[in-house]
Amino acid sequence: MTTKITASRFRIRPADPVTVPPEPVRDENLFMPADDGFGPGSFPTANVGPPDTELDAIRREGLTGRQLRLARRMAQMHGLPATSDFDAIRLLRAKGIDPFQRGAVLEVVQAEPTRDAAQADKVQLPQTIKPIQVPSTEVRAETSHAADILAMQRDLMRRRRRKSLLLAARLFFFVLIPTLCAGFYYTFMATPLYEAKSEFIIQTADGTLSAGAGGGFGGMLGGALEANTDSIAVQGYLQSREALQLLNRDQNFAGIFSGPDIDGIQRLADDATSEDAYRIYQRNVNVAYDPTERVVKMTVRAPDPQTAVAFSEALIGYAEDQIDHLTTRKREDQMRDARLSYEDAEAKNLAAQRRVVDLQKKYEVLSSEVEVSLISTQIGQLETQLSTDRLSLAQMQSNENPNEARMDPIKRRIAAVEAEIATLRSRMTQDAGDGVSLAEVQSELLVAQADVQTRQMMLATTLTQLETARIEANRQVRYLSLSVRPVAQDEAAYPKAFENTLVAMLVFAGIYLMIAMTAAILREQVSS
Repeated sequence: MTTKITASRFRIRPADPVTVPPEPVRDENLFMPADDGFGPGSFPTANVGPPDTELDAIRREGLTGRQLRLARRMAQMHGLPATSDFDAIRLLRAKGIDPFQRGAVLEVVQAEPTRDAAQADKVQLPQTIKPIQVPSTEVRAETSHAADILAMQRDLMRRRRRKSLLLAARLFFFVLIPTLCAGFYYTFMATPLYEAKSEFIIQTADGTLSAGAGGGFGGMLGGALEANTDSIAVQGYLQSREALQLLNRDQNFAGIFSGPDIDGIQRLADDATSEDAYRIYQRNVNVAYDPTERVVKMTVRAPDPQTAVAFSEALIGYAEDQIDHLTTRKREDQMRDARLSYEDAEAKNLAAQRRVVDLQKKYEVLSSEVEVSLISTQIGQLETQLSTDRLSLAQMQSNENPNEARMDPIKRRIAAVEAEIATLRSRMTQDAGDGVSLAEVQSELLVAQADVQTRQMMLATTLTQLETARIEANRQVRYLSLSVRPVAQDEAAYPKAFENTLVAMLVFAGIYLMIAMTAAILREQVSS
């Protein structure tokens, strides 16, 4: 069973530097060990005096025992006749080999199994002693660490290569192949569709887009909001199912898109429902409203340029009818209320005038004021005559022997005048033979005439309101002004093979990235 070694299990600790003590004076053929035991310099080095200048320079570098042993093995691998560890470093450098370079260390590690197999038959470097060569634990650990690092590097390379291949395969199957299929469809299979573009605006009767009822900023704001509301309402109506039903009734929309010349993806099936037809309608009829310019832009697609123009003109006609319908009810409500008020005021005015006439017929009085003035005139005349007669009678009675024959007619005339004055006064305040006094007749006539005047004023007011409502209703009339008429194209506007293929690739790549990120997040959550 193979155990997988990771980089976290082994940490290569650099060895402490070894200070080489100065060599004692010895005989030329005498070899002494570099240390007492099998410490950092377990393999003693030979010292051949007198010391050479180059060897002294190498000794002063402060090399560790591990580095010296590595240099000795490298010199042994290259077959250099080194007499000591320092001499092995000198010979390797003279040959152009850096014994402490990483590549040289890896070569030593790779050649270690072969060297270990032939180690028993090969002659070791000259040593001060000739004991049985026992491998050092530090050397084995260093060799094992280097081999583990090399194995981990190779394993990482294999993983990266495998992941790259898997990523390329997934992109090929989930992005590239669907993109190629989409490009093939758009290039060779998709039915060419022609566009008919049109633009129109909604304006009032005076030709403005923002004519409000009031003046100033409030009127402008109200008119702008009202125009925006009408445009948005028309946009929603053209994108509704009702518009589709009218277009299907007048122009056979569903029949055209279910013909055999339409490709399988865009074709409407024979047994398709109204929802399927509505989806085709939404895909081929695009209505947009620009609030900054207050322009409604409409684009209609069809397999034939003349058909696209016919569809567009029919939809424009439906929009005009819808605009009329939106404003007609409001105008009719305003006019109906004003007209009803005027008719009611006119009827009440006629009723008041008829009541005055009936009272005049009933009491046989044309005008109560005239009757009162006549009676008052008569009473005044009679009062004048009565005063004259009384003065005459008083003058006669002032004589010592008045003539009774002359006084009696005057007395009778005075009594008759007083009786007539009383009768006239009773006619004004007391009931006559029919039970109604002149005062009552006058009061009823005055009330009826005042009612007539009031009704006439109300009639004039309602007439003014009716005229104002008529003017306002005419102002609220909306018209559809066509700024860009639909024109038949000579080239198909759809499909756009390159643009649609690029969009399809971006869509598939986005879907793949979302799925991959979701899977990675779920995998991390499960493994944590």
